Amino acid sequence: MASSAASSVRPPRPKKEPQALVIPKNAAEEQKLKLERLMKNPDKAVPIPEKMSEWAPRPPPEFVRDVMGSSAGAGSGEFHVYRHLRRREYQRQDYMDAMAEKQKLDAEFQKRLERNKIAAEEQTAKRRKKRTHEDLILIHEENSLMMMMILE
Repeated sequence: MASSAASSVRPPRPKKEPQALVIPKNAAEEQKLKLERLMKNPDKAVPIPEKMSEWAPRPPPEFVRDVMGSSAGAGSGEFHVYRHLRRREYQRQDYMDAMAEKQKLDAEFQKRLERNKIAAEEQTAKRRKKRTHEDLILIHEENSLMMMMILE
């Protein structure tokens, strides 16, 4: 028993140096402190948070149990149920409108990118053609100068 107790005793932890409490005065100092803390141990993994997913409304229920009738005599709580259902439906419609607008803007952006890419390729081709034409003129002039030197 004594041997098991002696083997389970942990060695003492190395004592850390006491650090002075530093209170950052602005965002730059706070970021500097965070970077210094990260760089103390570069082998340690850094937690990088995942991108938050977009909010999406709950899908409408497949089966509605409390169907409100059109008869008179609805209780006092029915208005609140109706109000919540209406608010949720308006939220869903706003979300669908926003998504449609976003998809439309994305499609327009992709079309604009494609047009810009085609225009840039046309301009590059035009300049390449001009360069090769100028090179041909220079070569022709050099050849004619050489021919004149030979003939003289």
